[in-house]
Amino acid sequence: MDDTSQTLTTINHSFNCDIAGDEAAAAEEEEDEDESCDVEAWETLSKSIKEVQSVLDHNRCLIQQVNDNHRSKIPDNLAKNVDLIREINANISKVIALYSNLSTNFSDIIRQRRAVAAKAVKNEESRKD
Repeated sequence: MDDTSQTLTTINHSFNCDIAGDEAAAAEEEEDEDESCDVEAWETLSKSIKEVQSVLDHNRCLIQQVNDNHRSKIPDNLAKNVDLIREINANISKVIALYSNLSTNFSDIIRQRRAVAAKAVKNEESRKD
């Protein structure tokens, strides 16, 4: 399991803490909805993180190539570094865009979760009345 998957699993575990005691029985139906929301949310976040990691891994390879070319001091290799550095810069822009989308998706997920929780509280209060 890679670091990203381990991190997501740890976060997912703490994010999906089980509801204990009497609340568990009352919230069972809502949990099913929450779990499907959680699965979709974590799949979206996981996909974004994997995309970012892929671009960063590619940049690591490009940087290594730039370093190798620089050490070789061969004119053709040094000339190739211009294009490699441009690609690295373009990839950095991709990472920024991916993180921006990730942030937006995460914020949307949190808003949805809060809305569901608020609705559950409101429903519980109306049942008591």
